[in-house]
Formats: sequence, structure tokens, C-alpha cells
Amino acid sequence: MTTTASFIGTAALCPVPQPLPMFASAVRAGFPSPADDHLDAEMDLHRHVVKRPAATFFVRAEGDSMLGDGIHHGDLLVVDRSLEPLPGRVIVIAVDGELTVKRLERVGQRAYLRASNPAYKPIPLEGRESHVWGVVTHVLHSLPGATPL
Repeated sequence: MTTTASFIGTAALCPVPQPLPMFASAVRAGFPSPADDHLDAEMDLHRHVVKRPAATFFVRAEGDSMLGDGIHHGDLLVVDRSLEPLPGRVIVIAVDGELTVKRLERVGQRAYLRASNPAYKPIPLEGRESHVWGVVTHVLHSLPGATPL
């Protein structure tokens, strides 16, 4: 299954951004230090992942074509319309009327969309109607067994 996208507006997800606790130290994957058990500040996740609110939207990924980029089925993507869709960037694009998320690639003068799952072939854009919706800047996903976003 290819990775597609379903649109979610910023207001639908976070009508009033709320600051959340932010700890001063990073979380270690090994033995924790008791000295690190203090709260340093609050962090508003919305402000952290949304740099340009007027140009940003959220979209939900569907499928498995972008697993190599850490984009899983059901993940929430943060997309910035103000960023230039340069080769190498992961973009949300409508191709022949269908939204998809892929990495933009150029070979010579030709543009392609490349999945990060090797089971999928590149999609040439030549001769197709396409419109870039924006550049993916962040991916948010739940861990297995956790409550989905």
C-alpha cells in the first residue's frame, strides 16, 4: 500500500495550544540519574513544530511507502506550505488528483517521487498533473501499544 495523506487543519487538532512540562535533561535509554528529576520549563509542542502557523497544516499518513523515513500508517505529518520543495525533501503532493507523500528527486531535468520503502518504484512526474501542497517538517507517531494520536 502506498503512503497517501488525509488533510487535517491546524485548528482541528489544537485550537488553543497549551504549554506542557519540559524537563531540562534528555531522556537516557540506559540507567536513569536521580539528579535529572527536575522540571526546567514548559514547552508548547505546537510552537516547537509549527514555525509558520499561517502556512502550516497537519495531515495523516496512510500506507507503508515511507517507512524508511520513519513515516508509518496513521502518523501525523506537519507540513509547511512556505518551504520550497527542493530535491531530497519529503513533500505532500497531489498527483493526478490524489494526495501522496514522497521524497522529491531529480534526475537530470526530470522530477520523480521516490518512496523510502524499496518495494515501491519511483513515480515520474513528467506528463502528470501535479501540485505540491508543502514540505513535511515533522512526523509524530504513537509507539505500538500506545494510544494513537
